[in-house]
Amino acid sequence: MFTGIVSDIGRVQARKGGRLAIACGYEKTSLKIGDSIACSGCCLTITQIESIGTDSVFWADVSNETLSHTTLGQWELGQRVNLERALTPSDEIGGHIVQGHIDGVARIIESEPDGDSVRFVIECPSELALYIAPKGSVALDGVSLTVNDVEGARFGVNIIPHTLAFTTWGERQAGDGVNLEVDLVARYVARISEVTSSR
Repeated sequence: MFTGIVSDIGRVQARKGGRLAIACGYEKTSLKIGDSIACSGCCLTITQIESIGTDSVFWADVSNETLSHTTLGQWELGQRVNLERALTPSDEIGGHIVQGHIDGVARIIESEPDGDSVRFVIECPSELALYIAPKGSVALDGVSLTVNDVEGARFGVNIIPHTLAFTTWGERQAGDGVNLEVDLVARYVARISEVTSSR
């Protein structure tokens, strides 16, 4: 379980078949095999830990299911990715409850300055549109964001300067794909409504 508050930016170090290595700034001694870590929103399990220079490097296995529903298959060596460690019972929930289970890949349609922030218009797969509501929460590339407005399968978010500086959102531009996880509550409310109406 995560909150969508990024705590480090990692770098894709290596790929070997269905295995992925990510260099990070976390202390090697703080990482354990079996730990969950969100990589641009996708929950992966650490399977191996090593060091390269001053960087800690963790390996994770990536299934075909994950590759088919996320941007991980397009990641190149050196690509920067948002990282978040899993919640512990004493952690503050600063964003919203995020599972790290990606629902699909959304696309950035446009971006423009909005004061000191940047406003992005995002288009999600049409089957996920009903889970996105104005002033609701959404996780994009692992970052917890508030939805400003919705029009069909498109919705707007504003990214503040801090988030632009300390996540990969400062590098994002129109045409980029981003990992989308819809709000957990919205998913279950929609499912309950579906089951109830079919009775």
